[in-house]
Amino acid sequence: MKLLKIREILFGKALDPMQRDTRHSLALVAFLAWVGLGADGLSSSAYGPEESFRALGGHTHLGLYLALATALTVFIIALAYNQVIELFPTGGGGYRVATKLVGPYLGLISGVALILDYVLTIAISIASGVDALASLLPLGFQPYKLWAEAFFIGVLIVLNLRGLKEAIKFLLPVFLGFVVTHFILIVYGVFAHAAYFPALVPTTLAETGSLAQQIGWIGVAGMLLLAYSQGGGTYTGLEAVSNNVNMLAEPRVRTGKMTMFYMALSLAFTAGGIFLLYLLWDARHVDGQTLNATTFRMIIESMALGDQWVSDLLLVIVLAFEAGLLFVAANTGFLGGPAVLSNMAVDSWVPHKFRYLSTRLVTQNGILVMGVAALAILFWTQGSVTLLIVLYSISVFLTFAISLFGLCRYWWRQRRQLAHWKRRFLLSLTGFVICAAILVVLLVEKLTAGGWATAVIIGAMSALCIYIRNHYRDTKEAIRSVDQIFASQPFGTRMEALTPDPANQTAVFIVGTSRGGGLHALLWVQRMFPAHFKNFIFVNARTVDSHAYGGEGAVEQMRAEANATLQFFVDFCRSHGMAAASYLGFGTDAVQEVTRQCHAISKQFPNAIFFTSKLIFEQDNWFIRLLHNQAALAIQRRLHFDGLQMVILPMKV
Repeated sequence: MKLLKIREILFGKALDPMQRDTRHSLALVAFLAWVGLGADGLSSSAYGPEESFRALGGHTHLGLYLALATALTVFIIALAYNQVIELFPTGGGGYRVATKLVGPYLGLISGVALILDYVLTIAISIASGVDALASLLPLGFQPYKLWAEAFFIGVLIVLNLRGLKEAIKFLLPVFLGFVVTHFILIVYGVFAHAAYFPALVPTTLAETGSLAQQIGWIGVAGMLLLAYSQGGGTYTGLEAVSNNVNMLAEPRVRTGKMTMFYMALSLAFTAGGIFLLYLLWDARHVDGQTLNATTFRMIIESMALGDQWVSDLLLVIVLAFEAGLLFVAANTGFLGGPAVLSNMAVDSWVPHKFRYLSTRLVTQNGILVMGVAALAILFWTQGSVTLLIVLYSISVFLTFAISLFGLCRYWWRQRRQLAHWKRRFLLSLTGFVICAAILVVLLVEKLTAGGWATAVIIGAMSALCIYIRNHYRDTKEAIRSVDQIFASQPFGTRMEALTPDPANQTAVFIVGTSRGGGLHALLWVQRMFPAHFKNFIFVNARTVDSHAYGGEGAVEQMRAEANATLQFFVDFCRSHGMAAASYLGFGTDAVQEVTRQCHAISKQFPNAIFFTSKLIFEQDNWFIRLLHNQAALAIQRRLHFDGLQMVILPMKV
C-alpha cells in the first residue's frame, strides 16, 4: 500500500483551504465548543476537589467553605474572561491580552505559561483518567499505568491530526455520558443525605470556632487558603474559550460567551457538588483508588439496586465516563496549545513553522510538539497527579493573573471614555486578586515540591523565545536593507504589455513577499545570461497558515497582497521591454504548491529554467535551519528528480 494511501486512512483526505465552505464546516457552535474546549474545566472536578479536600487533613468540615468558594470563583473568572472574548474576538486569549494590554515581554511569559499549561493539561488529564480506570483494577495494575497513559496520548495525537471536529465528535458520547452520570450521582447523593443538611451549617460553624480556639483565626484562614490554592486545578480550562475564539462559529463573541456560560455552570455544579458529597458521605482515602471512586461506590451501594454485580457495573460505567471525560480534556491541550504556538509564531517568538497547517487544516507541528512534551513530562513525573497539579496550577494562575492585570489596566485607562467601566474594572480586579493570591500561596508552599520546576521551565522557554525573536528581527532587518537597495531600481519607459512566447527561452522566478529578493534574482540572471532569456515568469505560492485561515477575509487580503507583489515584477519587466507574466497559488504546503505550478509552467514553456533566492547566513547551524523554511532546497530536489532545471541564487544576510 502506498504511503500516501496509508496517510489518508490515518489522517483523512486533504481539505481545500480556498473553498469558502471549508472553514465554516470546521467552526464550532457553542455546544461542540463546550465539548471540545469545556471538557478541560469540567474534568478538573475529578482531581481538583480531591486535592483541596485532602489538604484539609482531619479538618474536613472546612470543605463546606471550599465548596462555596469554588463555585463563586468559577463564575468570577468566567465573567472576567468574557471580557477577553469581547476585546479579542480573533483568539489568543491570555497571550494576546498580556501582549496588547501589558507589554510584549509579559505577553511572552503568559504565552509560555499557557503552552506549559496545555502540555500539563494533556499530562494530568491522561494521568488522572488512568487513575480513575485503575480504581477498578487490582493494585497489581499500578506499575503499568505509565504505559497506558502513553498509549492514550498516542491515540489523541492521531485523532487531532485528522482534524478538530472529528476528534470532538468521536469524544462527544463520552462527554455527555459523564455529564448525565455525575449529575444523577450528585443529585441523588445530596438528597439521600438531606437529613444532614439542617445540622451541616451549625456543625461546621461550631467546629470552625473550636479549631480557631486551638490555632487562631489566622491559622484557620491559612489552612483554608492553602487547601483552596491546592485545588487551583479546579479552575483550569476556563481560559480555553478565549484562547480559541477563532475556532468558533459566527458570531464568535456570542458563541464564546454562551460556551463560557455552559462551562462555568457545569463546573460550578459538579465541583461544588462533589465537595458536598465528600462531606455528606464522610469520604476516606483508599489505596489505589481516587476519592471520587470511593465516594461514588458508597452512593451506588446505598441505592440497593439488587445483586452486587449491578452496583459494580454501574460504578464501572461512572468511572469509565469520568476517565473518558479526562481524555476529552486532554484533547483540549491539543486544541489550545497549537493555537497559542501559532499566535506566538506570528509574533516570531517561536519558529514560524508552527503557523503552518497540514492538509487536514490543523497545526500539525504544534500537535506533535504538545504530544511529545506531554509524554516527556509524564515519564519525568511518573504520572504523579499530585506533582502535576502543582506544576499545572502555577502555570495556569500565572497566566490568569497577568491577563486579569491587563484587563484592570485597560478599564482604568478607559475610565473617561466608558460610562460602565467601574463594574468591569472591579470584576477584573477581584479576579486578579484571587488568582494572584492562589499563585503566591502555591509558589511559597510548593516551591520545593515541584514549584521550582515550573519556574525553571518557564524561564528557560522564555529565554529561548527571546533568542528566536532577536534572530528573526535581525533577519528581517537584513531583508529590509536588501529591499531598500533594490527599491532604487528605476522602471523603464515602455508600457506595452508583451505576451510571453512559449517557444522562447524562459526564466521562471519563484518569489516570496520580498520584492528585493525577486529583483536580486532577476538582475542576477540578466547579468549572467545577457539577452538569453526572452520570457520572464514570476511564481508565488502563499501558505494558508493558521493566521491567514483564522479570520473571515484574511485569505482574501493575502490574495490581494500577493497579486500586488507579482504585478510589481510584471510591470518592472514590461517597462524594460521584456515579456512577463505571473502565476499565483495557495495551499497548506508551499513546496508542494510551487512544485505543482512549476510542472504546469514547464508544459506551457518547455524551454524554462527555474530560479529562486535563498538566505545565506554567515553562521549556519541546525538551529538556524530549524527557524527558516528550507523550501528552496526542497523544491530544487523535487524539480531535479523530475528532470526540470532549477538554480538557487544565494542572498547573504
